[in-house]
Amino acid sequence: MMKWSDKAWQATEKIYNEIIILPFIKDLMNGVLSDERFNFYLVQDALYLNDYSKLLMNIAVKLQKPEHIEAFLKFAEDGIAVERALHASFLKGYIPSKSEMTPTCKLYTSYLISSLTHPRVEISLAAALPCFWIYQKVGEFIYANSIENNKFQNWINAYSEEAFLISVQKAIEICNEVVADCNENLQQEMTDAFVWASKMEWMFWDSAYKLEKWAI
Repeated sequence: MMKWSDKAWQATEKIYNEIIILPFIKDLMNGVLSDERFNFYLVQDALYLNDYSKLLMNIAVKLQKPEHIEAFLKFAEDGIAVERALHASFLKGYIPSKSEMTPTCKLYTSYLISSLTHPRVEISLAAALPCFWIYQKVGEFIYANSIENNKFQNWINAYSEEAFLISVQKAIEICNEVVADCNENLQQEMTDAFVWASKMEWMFWDSAYKLEKWAI
């Protein structure tokens, strides 16, 4: 019997394939992405992480099994710490005080936080998963195809390390475990949430390359 995670990935495989051919990814992989675009992305990612960390912690308090709670609290602590260390490395700890979320970043974080209003935590779990899984897959792809001496190598290494892969696999396992208590309708809602968040992953990369601004 196919696992829920396999079905979810199957539903979003086309989105992933579109992500890895985005100009942002291609330029990053080839070490020619402009510093302006990369820094723009990092600032938005830092803003995104403030809300994503809240999502992970709120998921943790809603889970039932102690091992699941512990895992998500660790995700919130370790994952965010690694990301912020990279931001500090590339941005030298500086995020412009007037920085605001782009429309895409605001849409994505608002969607994630709104998932917490659902009476079942499984929806938030599914919505949170693409940030883990797609980032890991994209990082793995970039690492395998990157030029030598890429100026973005520190960022690339962080998303291709075994520790990150282990965290991703754990998050996937937890989603597959909780699915056992879900009927078909709720499983479909989980898949829909996974697909929506995956689309916003594509939008996030694309918006960074376009240096997206509010039109008004």
